[in-house]
Amino acid sequence: MKAARYYDRKDIRIEDIPEPELRPGTVAIDVAWCGICGTDLHEYLEGPIFIPPKGSPQPISGEEAPVTIGHEFSGTITALGEGVTDLEVGQNVVVEPYIIHDDVDTGPGQAYQLSKDMNFIGLGGRGGGLSQKIVVQRRWVHPIGDIPLDQAALIEPLSVGHHAFVRSGAKAGDVAIVGGAGPIGLLTSAVLKASGLTVYISELSEARKKMARDTGVADAVFDPREGDVAEQVRALTGGRGADVGFECSSVPAVLDMLMATVRPGGVIVNVSIWGHRPQVDMPSLVLKEIDLRGTIGYANDHPSTIALVQSGKLDLAPFITAKIPLDALITEGYDQLINNNEHHVKILVDPNA
Repeated sequence: MKAARYYDRKDIRIEDIPEPELRPGTVAIDVAWCGICGTDLHEYLEGPIFIPPKGSPQPISGEEAPVTIGHEFSGTITALGEGVTDLEVGQNVVVEPYIIHDDVDTGPGQAYQLSKDMNFIGLGGRGGGLSQKIVVQRRWVHPIGDIPLDQAALIEPLSVGHHAFVRSGAKAGDVAIVGGAGPIGLLTSAVLKASGLTVYISELSEARKKMARDTGVADAVFDPREGDVAEQVRALTGGRGADVGFECSSVPAVLDMLMATVRPGGVIVNVSIWGHRPQVDMPSLVLKEIDLRGTIGYANDHPSTIALVQSGKLDLAPFITAKIPLDALITEGYDQLINNNEHHVKILVDPNA
């Protein structure tokens, strides 16, 4: 079967590899679509980060580069391993792409995303969505009902936004300010809007501002070059400020803006992955008693995220900005997201084309 294999920084190859073997307790899936994630771009340009380099195998999977990549994917079940009785061949599904130790509890309320040696399918080994077929443990498989398979490939990044929402403690009626309208910023905003919050976005890019407006995920979009965002939000909230802020850019100036914009006692959730250590406005953090929280991945967020999409409160179709074959992964995928990223939210790859 065809698969995209990561060897090293700027070295990804489309290769023919053996099909994965069905084992007890696992599910075989024909991949339909796989999204290209910002993490994939970091691995391509700056990695390996999550990907275990040659000579340093991942502690759980035991794999090292080259590995098959891709962790935002949807597909159809083709076979069930021994002991899997609650799914059916032919069901459309998404995969919660974790690699964690088998003895880690993934039940409700468990923070398994923080468990020792955690990594991701499609980064740390165990196959990936940028291949024609994959076999995964039953616990990571989520049926999607009638959600179209292309839109379902966005469930994984949408679950990142849902987890950030849960981490924030926000509720319907609250006011949120989102810093950055890239893919994760837009999808986080979509979750917030669908959950009943008033959502404001701060963004410089004209294309991304237009996407935020066209998709309806924001009640207002601000350009920090055209006025003080904190003052504008306070003007719209009776001088109070936003209840919650979401950092989705890994830009220090955006973090500063959120510090200024949230109300005293407010919460800021950092969603983005930083490649450097930013300065933090500690005086504002202290004097306003701001709660700055980190977030990584998701933990039992996929079912709630799927239900949110099925409810009709959230339309994922407008966030799909291109569809490409696997052979064009670099030229029409990575290169576009690196050099023309303002005009893309999610590029989907068809590994069978």
